[in-house]
Amino acid sequence: MAAKRILMVVGDYVEDYEVFFAFKALEMVGHTVHAASPGKGAGDKVKTAIHDSEGDQSFSEKPGHNFELNATFAEVDPTTYDALVLPGGRSPEYLRLNQAVLKAARHFTEAGKPIAAICHAAQILATAGVLAGRSCTGYPTLGPDLKLAGANYVELPWDRAMVDGNLVTAPGWGAVGEWIGKFLTVLGTKVTA
Repeated sequence: MAAKRILMVVGDYVEDYEVFFAFKALEMVGHTVHAASPGKGAGDKVKTAIHDSEGDQSFSEKPGHNFELNATFAEVDPTTYDALVLPGGRSPEYLRLNQAVLKAARHFTEAGKPIAAICHAAQILATAGVLAGRSCTGYPTLGPDLKLAGANYVELPWDRAMVDGNLVTAPGWGAVGEWIGKFLTVLGTKVTA
């Protein structure tokens, strides 16, 4: 297996489990992961949030950990990466307003490079206009938005992920294991005991 260079785009209040698990799991199998956030540089931190379903109409949010970036977003060239990872949480809501983030999403889509998006990260892909005709999932409240973006929204159990070509999506942190597992398969990564 050749190690891949993976770009991970994050922002403040990214979902704690989704960012930490993905980053560490991809590093663990030998890939290089550059985590970057618009307006921030290597060594800066983003705040994470822990989301949970506690019987309310919406998820609850608690402070998570600080996640240290290891790349400067302004210096990132998406064409030098093999894949894109977009964790969810609240950050995609405002990351989708950044034209450089949208341009990166379009590059990975047009180049057919692997993309992993979980939870609310599908908002970035919808705003970038890259979901038309694609099957995907995301946090359940995004279903109407993804359909309006032309996607075939698939409602999955909380602990499941799905693949459509180069695109790996999942509804939320309950699926991080399967999400990264399917992403590793799309990357061509073979993990042996």
